[in-house]
Amino acid sequence: EMSGQQVVAWFDFGEQGRTLEVSVGISATSISGALKNLDAETAGRSFDLLASLARKAWEQEMEVVEAEGDEQAKTMLYTSLYHTHVNPSVYQDVDGRYRGIDLDVHQNDGFNNYTVFSVWDTYRALHPLMNLVDRPRSRDIVASFLAHSDQSVHHILPVWSHMGNENWCMIGYHGVSVVGDAIDKGLVGDPAAALDAMINSSNCDYYDHTGVYKKLGYVPFDCSSNGSSITLEYAYDDWVTYVAAKKLGRTDVTAEYARRAQNWRNVYDQTGFARGRMEDGSWKPDFDMYDTHNQGFIEGNSWNYSMYVPHDVKGLMAVMGGDREFVSRLDRLFTEHLDDKYFAATEDITREGLLGMYVHGNEPSHHVPYMYMWTSQPWKTQYWIREIMDRMYRPAVDGLCGNDDCGQMSAWYVFSAMGFYPVCPGSDQYVIGAPYFPYLNVKLEQGRRLEIKAPGVSSENRYVRSVRLNGRPWTKAYLTYADLSRGGVLEFEMSSKPYKKGWFSVDEKPYSMTE
Repeated sequence: EMSGQQVVAWFDFGEQGRTLEVSVGISATSISGALKNLDAETAGRSFDLLASLARKAWEQEMEVVEAEGDEQAKTMLYTSLYHTHVNPSVYQDVDGRYRGIDLDVHQNDGFNNYTVFSVWDTYRALHPLMNLVDRPRSRDIVASFLAHSDQSVHHILPVWSHMGNENWCMIGYHGVSVVGDAIDKGLVGDPAAALDAMINSSNCDYYDHTGVYKKLGYVPFDCSSNGSSITLEYAYDDWVTYVAAKKLGRTDVTAEYARRAQNWRNVYDQTGFARGRMEDGSWKPDFDMYDTHNQGFIEGNSWNYSMYVPHDVKGLMAVMGGDREFVSRLDRLFTEHLDDKYFAATEDITREGLLGMYVHGNEPSHHVPYMYMWTSQPWKTQYWIREIMDRMYRPAVDGLCGNDDCGQMSAWYVFSAMGFYPVCPGSDQYVIGAPYFPYLNVKLEQGRRLEIKAPGVSSENRYVRSVRLNGRPWTKAYLTYADLSRGGVLEFEMSSKPYKKGWFSVDEKPYSMTE
């Protein structure tokens, strides 16, 4: 055992050209833990054997989806599925001991402890995907979230937790979304305790201006240059807490969180665009809805962030002026050119990740292509989903249009390839888009399977003419968790032309808090 700032070790293995096999044991708890891990995981096993076992393990993970179709598209699908299974990752010794967020060593209690929680990214699609196709893993991840909360001096859920450290990266308290969605899907052993952790997370007043948010109903620009984006994301998280509290009969908090979920309205000006707002209630002067810098938003401009109200799309449509104006703004978002000067210095946003002004290379807009499904022109969701998948996902070294962000970009692809997407995690709904493959067979819990059929689907035949679930016509713009988790056959009739007749009635459109 050696320590110091200039320690040097030199090894001589004799003859040159010899191949060495080196076994390494690591642990976050102790040297003895590392030795136990080394012995349990490598003793008596050669490199070739371990590599073979790793390949077999990955093959089993990839078998969750069976796909038929174009080989390049299948390569992209399985690459994406692989990305979604890299992180979060197990963080414990073979005996279940791990170092917690309090830096003490803990023993797991009926779960595998996970880490690498890039929650601002992954709450959107990666965790919902695991809730559908890998429920045991989701149970362990949520148990790890709750252990983090127990060990945290703040008693809050992860913001961006990494190897026993809280990085405090990005905005929102989206651990609330992950836990709330898991409560909705029946994955939490003690929902009441989980709800308490969610409530704690939304009331840590010294975290990113939560206190002033609770007082004013928004985070002022003169308190934070990201204040309006923080407000929008807090309002969504508060909606998740409202839904979970309502589900669990917590009438003492439902009214408060229903009110907080409407705080998004406080950062929309008379034009129906989200905008920086000052502490005195006035609007930030020199407003530029195209610029990603110093306008009240983080890693996005007003055009993109103004669409971030996933829990209240109908309310947002009303604020923007109704169906026609809402569709017009979506159309402009996808087609209007955005000058490079507006995003040149913005992390993770490049020309390759843009469709018009829509930014797919970063996460805040990932739900936006599906928002046409609330409107009178739902076929435009089908058009733009195919455009994004064709243009921005390729099985090549530079095949992603932005940072994969611990699997979120790839989870979007996997969901969209299946033909639906969780626009609003915490609800039980998946908004229908359009499938990418003629056939997918998705493995669910307890041996159930979901077959997704779309004969003739292609870049030309991208439009959905009709949908059937288990042989019956499906007339809703969404599927529920219960619909999907039971398994069965989901069939799409595809066409080269948009079907503009007989679309969704008011009751058949997806959920919105404002009806």
